[in-house]
Amino acid sequence: MATMIVPNSIAFQLSANSLFFLLLIIFCSSCKTTYAFQGTKSKSFHHILHLNSLLQSAACNSSTQGLHHQKSSLQVVHKHGPCSPLHLDRAKTPPTHAETFFQDEGRVRYIQSRLANKSGSKADVKVTDVANLPARDGRVVGSGNYIVTVGIGTPKKQLSLIFDTGSDITWTQCEPCLGYCYQQRDAKFDPSVSSTYSNVSCNSVQCSSLLSATGYLPLCSLSTCVYRTQYGDSSFSTGFFAKDRLTLTPFDVFDNFLFGCGQNNQGLFGGAAGLLGLGRDQLSLPSQTAKKYNKIFSYCLPSSSSSIGFLTLGKLRRYGSKSVKFTPLSTSSQDSSFYGLDITGISVGGKRLSISASVFTTAGAIIDSGTVITRLPPDAYAALRSEFRQRMRRYRMGRELSILDTCYDFSKYKSVNIPKISFFFLGGVKLTIPLVGTLYVANVSQVCLAFAANSDASDIAIFGNTQQKTLQVIYDGAGGRVGFGTKGCY
Repeated sequence: MATMIVPNSIAFQLSANSLFFLLLIIFCSSCKTTYAFQGTKSKSFHHILHLNSLLQSAACNSSTQGLHHQKSSLQVVHKHGPCSPLHLDRAKTPPTHAETFFQDEGRVRYIQSRLANKSGSKADVKVTDVANLPARDGRVVGSGNYIVTVGIGTPKKQLSLIFDTGSDITWTQCEPCLGYCYQQRDAKFDPSVSSTYSNVSCNSVQCSSLLSATGYLPLCSLSTCVYRTQYGDSSFSTGFFAKDRLTLTPFDVFDNFLFGCGQNNQGLFGGAAGLLGLGRDQLSLPSQTAKKYNKIFSYCLPSSSSSIGFLTLGKLRRYGSKSVKFTPLSTSSQDSSFYGLDITGISVGGKRLSISASVFTTAGAIIDSGTVITRLPPDAYAALRSEFRQRMRRYRMGRELSILDTCYDFSKYKSVNIPKISFFFLGGVKLTIPLVGTLYVANVSQVCLAFAANSDASDIAIFGNTQQKTLQVIYDGAGGRVGFGTKGCY
């Protein structure tokens, strides 16, 4: 019998046995093209921000320096920046600041709800607000801000995928799209032209492993395994669970890589061809390539959308550098996907804030590549905001920007002093946040402290991607630790 599609009910019929399922969807995150500003670090406990650097570059800085020249590295670019292949689609506009934070809040709520459910507690998550934001057919990113390009199939098909440390399964949209496919920049992957493609059997161990990777039991169409994955907004992907050759670089090729061949996909993926899962589950990229890379990968997120960063699989040349400090992975998240951190303190301008240790241990923390703004327990954020405002009292306050409540109007200044903010992690690790990770710039008269408070003391803290910019972030899954180094890229 011919395949029959009922898009209004999100039904997916694959055979005469009529396979129906309704995808419940909750997810969100977004990004905003950032300003390319640079600050000169003072020798004190302040950054010096030169206001003439608050200019947005319209061209890609292809001479970006960093560690991405290692042979097992992929270039990382901001989805909406001039370095992105998706940028060539002039019909798609980047999200507004309001959309950025609205959807970022959705991702945060989704993560916190998921972790609260794992720990057995009840989460008061209001997802209806997120669902009310209309999807602009992929114009607004919903599941991550940075993309890499990889090859799938034989011959390989180059695909631009969002990379996400909070997701496990890798998937891409596939022809013939038996349900629905959103618009993407790359041509969709066609499994019929790949000589190394094959579907995964329903009765296989690999099919059974989808439950831990996606949170959903796999389905079956005749003898073919069907995956489902969903996010915190109206974004989802479902289709055939398959395996094929994965080409990361000319030196890094993997046969029988397990991934989702999406046949019914909708949501806020910003024109990317799918998602690259860097979580901790057995189906993630680090786990599937563990024999070669030992679950080690690292990345550097560029300072602006007009610069280039890197994603490297395996041990870096500078791995043993004294500038890299490691903290043990925390088990507080109670989830096999996320990378947990133990925050022990925060300082502003060299002053250690008076925050009870229980504030951080009650909430716990994770690091996430897809969350834009770092979320802190209410008491920790209140202390950070109070000290930051005190040290910035000479400058005129500006209008609040969505979830950012500490903003400044620098329009009458040529340079300003910004107090350095440092985080302390278990193991005596001190990480000073770069200037580019301290501030979120809407315009010169609205420059904001790039941190926000959680609504409840028990909500898990999230170390977001704004604070990670230009840092060398190393994930050592086998060693059970996360490392931070400075000046990973520019």
